[in-house]
Amino acid sequence: MARAKRIAFEVNGRRHELSVASNQTLLDLLRALGYFDVKCGCEKADCGACAVLIDGEAVDSCIVLAAMADGRRVTTVTGLGTPEKPHPLQAAFIENGATQCGYCIPGMIVAAKALLDRHPEPTDAEMRFGLSGNLCRCTGYTRIFSAIREAARALKAKGVRP
Repeated sequence: MARAKRIAFEVNGRRHELSVASNQTLLDLLRALGYFDVKCGCEKADCGACAVLIDGEAVDSCIVLAAMADGRRVTTVTGLGTPEKPHPLQAAFIENGATQCGYCIPGMIVAAKALLDRHPEPTDAEMRFGLSGNLCRCTGYTRIFSAIREAARALKAKGVRP
């Protein structure tokens, strides 16, 4: 039987305090809390659909234990922007037709955010490496790379770090 642990953490600016089983994944916890923008794909860190940011670092939530979020700040794709004021990455993905079916896109945008935080003007090689944990079966990656480049330009023009 899995033992419970009390944790407190933040998701998209909202604080949560609850008990979690020692074997519960962050993916399962986030979805149980209603964060359905975090997709459940392979459940073994092969596809990146469940990627979230933990304190700014992209991780696959399917292989992170929920207890590891204790005291941390978790950001999902909806925590980056709103429909009225999308993050430049969200806007660029739409404008460049990089979304197709959309299933991988939340994790892809989160990974791209972490990439731009490290490399504000990423090279193709840096983009390939930064997105290497995210699979898209619909678009290929040409439009996704174009979207990342456009977002990088928009952020630079605003004088904003990603």
